[in-house]
Amino acid sequence: MAKTIQVRVDDHLKDSADQLFSSLGLDTSTAIRMFLVASMEAGGIPFAVRRDVEREHEMRIREAIAYRKAGGKFLTAEESLANMRTAIQQGAADGV
Repeated sequence: MAKTIQVRVDDHLKDSADQLFSSLGLDTSTAIRMFLVASMEAGGIPFAVRRDVEREHEMRIREAIAYRKAGGKFLTAEESLANMRTAIQQGAADGV
């Protein structure tokens, strides 16, 4: 007996996936069935699932550049250490 799986995705993703799978001679349902079969054969996700650390670093660098261009100020090492020392002293004074 066949079961139905429903997945909610945004319109753009669905349309893009439909076009991709069609270009491969597949419909989306067949592609999803292929993923499920491959997962069972692999005993897990059939591809590496990991964070893209390099992309995250690039994004943070771009954000920092945009922040600086917008007039944002970064603390010097000395200012950062002074802030940490103040926070430590305040925590000690508060009994934390």
